[in-house]
Amino acid sequence: MGWQESIENFWSWIIKIWNIKLFTSGANEIHLNQIIIALLTIYFGVFLTKRFTKIIGKRLEKIGKIDHQTAFVLQKIFSYVLIVIVVLVAMPIAGIPITIFTVLGGAVAIGIGFGAQNLFNNLISGLILMVERPIRIGDIVELAGAEGRVADIGNRCVRIRRSDGIDVLVPNSHFLEQDVVNWTLNDSDIRGSLSIGVAYGSDIKKVKELMLKAAKEHPKIIQNLEILVLFDDFGDNSLLFNLLFWTKVTRPMDLRRIQSEIRFTLDATFKEAGISISFPQRDVHLDTLTPLEIRLQR
Repeated sequence: MGWQESIENFWSWIIKIWNIKLFTSGANEIHLNQIIIALLTIYFGVFLTKRFTKIIGKRLEKIGKIDHQTAFVLQKIFSYVLIVIVVLVAMPIAGIPITIFTVLGGAVAIGIGFGAQNLFNNLISGLILMVERPIRIGDIVELAGAEGRVADIGNRCVRIRRSDGIDVLVPNSHFLEQDVVNWTLNDSDIRGSLSIGVAYGSDIKKVKELMLKAAKEHPKIIQNLEILVLFDDFGDNSLLFNLLFWTKVTRPMDLRRIQSEIRFTLDATFKEAGISISFPQRDVHLDTLTPLEIRLQR
């Protein structure tokens, strides 16, 4: 009997805590069990919503009628709508009236005024980014002097994968309020350039010929778009030439690799043709009335 009474007392204590009243909203009493049921309903509802929207997004891509970016946008918007529905449904199921939010409205407004402006700003900016699509997953963007590929567009921030393998988290509002260079907004065709200086007295026609040949023989340079060699200037130490070409990029390092490969090619072909790549040098002329006196000291 003593053991059974202990279990009964413990169970009655659990029930009292389960049914304990937390506060009153108007004529409605809010108990602990209602809050727990509401939180569990929201948790499982959000979990199932994310799984469901991922399945929907994959199905839309498999259909083939919309691209990956559109499927991603629809998935995100659908996820937001379902989460709101889950919250609105979870409250009445748990016995918590929706009107309770009118009581909490003042507190929420104060919270927004003091610390949540950036949070809501980034949330709304994220929706604008997904609808207007100034950036998309896979785009190569340049910001703060660094290039990277857009890996993910989240609710609060965009994840940028830099060429050195480091992920950078950028607030969504940054892409609407500041200047951002998107290399692949309309297409992946990018114009690259390469500068080189040759010594004075070099055969400039041969220089142009070798530069055009290096570009036209490179497999990743688009041949049906214009390839130019410009004689830029008579420099202090060299004749300056600039090679302009078009290529497709899928990663931030693609353009740098192509430029490097062309430089290797030009270095070899210029040596074979006897063309010197210039380097900084200075000629010093001393104008004196008397011969210079030179002394050697040990």
